[in-house]
Amino acid sequence: MAQAHQDNGEKWLEQGGVRPTRQRAILARLLVGDGKHRHVTAESLFEAAKQQGDTVSLATVYNTLRAFCDAGLLQEVTVDGSKSYFDTNTHDHPHFYWEDDGKLTDAPSDQLIISNLPDAPEGAEIASVDVVIRLRRKA
Repeated sequence: MAQAHQDNGEKWLEQGGVRPTRQRAILARLLVGDGKHRHVTAESLFEAAKQQGDTVSLATVYNTLRAFCDAGLLQEVTVDGSKSYFDTNTHDHPHFYWEDDGKLTDAPSDQLIISNLPDAPEGAEIASVDVVIRLRRKA
């Protein structure tokens, strides 16, 4: 099983044209090794690496996540203008942000209909639309 996770991580890095350093391979394995999509923060990925017994600094995790985003392997989703989540599903889709526990999950995109966007200001174009739906559990 571990070899399959390693292979998936290496293929993912290759798809993005990212050189597979030891640290990048470790983080890629944690992100996509099992083939499932996930949402992580730099801190949660750092903790996951630590729990696996891998030595990677938090600064390296931040830098590597940025490199993965630049290569198109991850999508960054910012909540509250300060907290960033990194999503392995890079296709356009909405998210639920669970305020009670600070989790980000995918929302069903087939239920979202955006019928009209404002015109972009002069000299600009719309690059993407990010939809984060904030949730809290009912009392």
